[in-house]
Amino acid sequence: MVFRRALTMLSLAAIVSLAAVPARAQDVINKEGAALVKASFIGDLDNVRAKFLALAEAFPQDKYTWRPMEGVRSVSEVLMLAAMEGYSFIPNSFGAKPADIPREEMGKLRTISDKAQVIEHLNKGFAHAKKELEALDAATLTAKRKIMISPNPLAVTDIALGIGGDLHEHLGQMIAYARMNKIVPPWSK
Repeated sequence: MVFRRALTMLSLAAIVSLAAVPARAQDVINKEGAALVKASFIGDLDNVRAKFLALAEAFPQDKYTWRPMEGVRSVSEVLMLAAMEGYSFIPNSFGAKPADIPREEMGKLRTISDKAQVIEHLNKGFAHAKKELEALDAATLTAKRKIMISPNPLAVTDIALGIGGDLHEHLGQMIAYARMNKIVPPWSK
């Protein structure tokens, strides 16, 4: 598993660096490069999804409201953040459609702490992001896009690396939470 993850990240880095050369020269990425970045990002999204779900399953229900200290997200809040990113932030950042969830309902998702519901939303959120990304024509990914985390328009390579980094950061947070609660991440047993 560790080797596969390292290979996936190395592949993404190689694709991004190869695709970025023409992007810098022309200030855009070509359709073929965008297709490679998209495919690699979707592959990494599957890997991250599997690990979030494994950790969600490994935590007992009574630890879903646990937080290491006041002022930081609880276990369920981190997991629901990942689900919400799948529903909205990920697809929207690439120019795809966010899930059709009213704003008021989206706000309520943050408060869910029931293990079964959290797992259901993780599955639905990541499935939505993957479906929307797979449906995107790579040609639409060749132009720079303005997304909420950046004041300037970004190329698809920058978007993929930024979102991937964010997801892995939250996954690392969940791994730390697991270790603090004497839960061994299932893939490292």
